[in-house]
Amino acid sequence: MTLSTTVKHNPNTANMSSPQPDNARPFLAWQRISDWASEHYRCRTFNKDEKIPARPGLLYLVQKGSVRLLGNAQVSATTKKNSASARMPLVASEEAFLGFVGAGQPFEVVAQPPFTLQSFAHVDQTTVIWLYWNDLDTWPHFQKEVLDAFRRQHQRKLLWLSTLGQRRTIDRLLGFLTLLIDEHGEYCEQGYYLPFPLTHAQIGSAIGSTRVTVTRLMGKLRQGGMIQSYGENLICIPHSANWKKQN
Repeated sequence: MTLSTTVKHNPNTANMSSPQPDNARPFLAWQRISDWASEHYRCRTFNKDEKIPARPGLLYLVQKGSVRLLGNAQVSATTKKNSASARMPLVASEEAFLGFVGAGQPFEVVAQPPFTLQSFAHVDQTTVIWLYWNDLDTWPHFQKEVLDAFRRQHQRKLLWLSTLGQRRTIDRLLGFLTLLIDEHGEYCEQGYYLPFPLTHAQIGSAIGSTRVTVTRLMGKLRQGGMIQSYGENLICIPHSANWKKQN
């Protein structure tokens, strides 16, 4: 599998980042919204792995830290055994890792039975602001930024689906890691690394595999020079890997 990706600080997300100087940010809406959220008790800070009590119909903004999204489908396949009344479940409900929402980015949760979406703080001191959608009418320029951010998220989910369509598990794994680091990666001397810890079990849930298989294939990718470890078990894609970096 050949991957061509932009692995760097994503310029498309710059407008949704935390407050910047006046000359770098024409509209200081983020600071105004942050102040407004504090005044109206619409801001809360969470510890690592703490569930964020998000509900459908509201808009959430990550002010600091990182949010982990998980999906759950309460569905099962059944098959007839010897009679119409005897049925055997084939598929159990499992949580699936759906990605991160970084600082300065919006997210929302949806609930369409049998599917649900949940959000958790992925790192300590993750701060989240919540609003009603019509609250954005007060900040029309920021409203456009939010809608543009959701459009970019939609585009990346299409790339995610394309990656998950790969037949070989190792291709799904490498594509998944590349997309994550493309979106959230930070520069280091070796290449670009994912600044958030991610367990092999979480990776397995995202690509439809098991923790044991992910551990084995991560070893193969390291042996092939496609990935490296950075810091305290963070994942890094080195400059020497077989992908193209665009400026």
